[in-house]
Amino acid sequence: MPGIKLTVSGNGDTGLSEHLATEVSALTCSVLEKELGKTMVVIRYIPPEQWFIAGRSLASLGKNSFRLEVTITEETNTKGQKAEYQRQAFELLSTLIGNVHPHSNVHVIDCAATSYGYGGLTQEYRYQRGG
Repeated sequence: MPGIKLTVSGNGDTGLSEHLATEVSALTCSVLEKELGKTMVVIRYIPPEQWFIAGRSLASLGKNSFRLEVTITEETNTKGQKAEYQRQAFELLSTLIGNVHPHSNVHVIDCAATSYGYGGLTQEYRYQRGG
């Protein structure tokens, strides 16, 4: 049940958002072995004048950027899977967004099964009940 939050520099673009959501979901489900039917994506845009790296706005740097945060249940993925996800996600988003600052980043967030869930039930509860 990954929760994906993608922040992208620029102005909102419905077509780009749909494409990003589709591609990031597919990558997440493939590399981290998650179910697409239980994947949530939220995309937001920040104007380049309001995004700063090393004290300079992206607008002044002439660059784009992203921050990808993927929340997963703790102990459901190996270090190797997360490292591969980091590599592939950075490559994918660099290609889709273009001209990205190297400080754009991917953050895989491991949450305890007792603290993470959906539909009012924790992942631990689902695990204990076999579902």
